[in-house]
Amino acid sequence: MVRAMQRAIVIGGGPAGLMAAETLADRGIRATIFDAKATFGRKLLMAGKSGLNLTKNEPFEKFLGHYGIASDWLRPMLSAFSNRDVQSWAETLGQPTFTGSSGRVFPKAMKASPLLRAWLRRLSDKGVTMRSRCDWRGWQNDEAIFATNEGQAPHRADVTVLALGGGSWPRLGATGTWRRILADRGVDIAPFQPANAGVRITWSPQMRKFFGQPVKSCRLSAGNSQTRGEFVISRHGLEGGGVYSVSAALRDGRVLRLDLVPDIDRATVQSRLSRPRAKLSLSNHLRKTLNLGGTRLALLNEFAHPLPKEPADLARMIKSLPIRHDGLAPLEQAISTAGGIRRRAVGMDLMLSTLPGVFVAGEMLDWEAPTGGYLLTACLATGRWAGVGAADYLARSG
Repeated sequence: MVRAMQRAIVIGGGPAGLMAAETLADRGIRATIFDAKATFGRKLLMAGKSGLNLTKNEPFEKFLGHYGIASDWLRPMLSAFSNRDVQSWAETLGQPTFTGSSGRVFPKAMKASPLLRAWLRRLSDKGVTMRSRCDWRGWQNDEAIFATNEGQAPHRADVTVLALGGGSWPRLGATGTWRRILADRGVDIAPFQPANAGVRITWSPQMRKFFGQPVKSCRLSAGNSQTRGEFVISRHGLEGGGVYSVSAALRDGRVLRLDLVPDIDRATVQSRLSRPRAKLSLSNHLRKTLNLGGTRLALLNEFAHPLPKEPADLARMIKSLPIRHDGLAPLEQAISTAGGIRRRAVGMDLMLSTLPGVFVAGEMLDWEAPTGGYLLTACLATGRWAGVGAADYLARSG
C-alpha cells in the first residue's frame, strides 16, 4: 500500500511530464509539476499550430519500426500505451479524433489548445499541483532546487520524474541544461544532435523567386533511407517532412538525392528525352516530355547546371539529383533531438542507475523518430512508463 502523503515531483511540463504526473495521481500519489516557463505544454501548443498530429494509425509493428535502433527498448512502453491508446486518451479528454488520408491522426478541433486545457483541468481535479516559473537547478542536500521570482526554492520529495525535453526549440523550454547536472552525478549521456531538421543551402540568386514554394512529386533518399514526401524551398534551404524523414542519414554524412520523376523509370525518362526537340528549348522539352517544370525544374537547374546534353546522362541526373548543402539546421532549429540519456544509464523502469528514486522520460532519453505522430506518442508512452516506475518504487519503499 502506497502511503497517501508520499510526495512526488515531476520536473518538466510537456507531454511526458504531464503524463507522468497523471499516472502518479491515478495511483494515489500526490504530485507536483514544476516548469521553468509561465505556461505548460508550450512545445505541444507550437506543434498544434499547423494541426496537432497526435499519432499514426497503422499496425503496431510497422509503427514501432519507425523508432529504428531504439525500437526494442521502447517496445514495452509503446505496447503499454500504443498509437491506438493515444486516440482513446484524446477521446477521454473530450477531443474526438480523425484519421487523414496518410494515416495521421488529428483531433477534430485541429488544435492543441482545447486538448491541453482539458488535460490541465483533469490533472487539477486529480489533485496534481502545478508550479510555473520554477527553473530547476539541480539538487542540494537531497532537495531539488528551483530558481523562482522570489529566489531559490528547495523542494523535498520521495520520488522525482524528470521530463525536461531535449535541446531543440530552447525558447519553448527545452534548453538541455540538465545534461551538466546529471553528468556531474555520473549519468551516461550521448551528445545532442539535431533530428527532423532541414538542410542549409546557399542558393544562387535565381532561386529567390521560389522561396516559400512547396516541392511535390519527388522521392528523397540518403543512404538506405528514402521517402516520398513534400518539402518547401526556404531562403535557408529545404524544410518539411520529406527532408526531416532522411535527416538522420544526412547527419551521418549520406548524400541527399532527389528523384524528380519517381513515377517514371530511368529507361523511360531516357527514351522520352531522346525524342526530337525540333525548335523547343531544353526547358520546354522537359516540360513536354516529363511534365517537369516549376520548382522541380528550378532544382534541376540549380544543382545540375549546365545540364547534360546526352539523354542518358540527363536521365541519370533527373532520377538521382545530388543536392549540395551546408549540413543540417542547428539543434535549436530542429524539430526534435537525437542523443540524450543512454539506455544503459537507466533500468527497465526508466530509473537512473546512479540516482535511485529519479526517473526520466520523453526526449531526455536517447531515441529519435520521424515526425508524423511518432514523437508525441513516445513522449506520452515514456512519461506513463516512468510514472508507473516511480509509483512502484514508492510501493517497494513502503
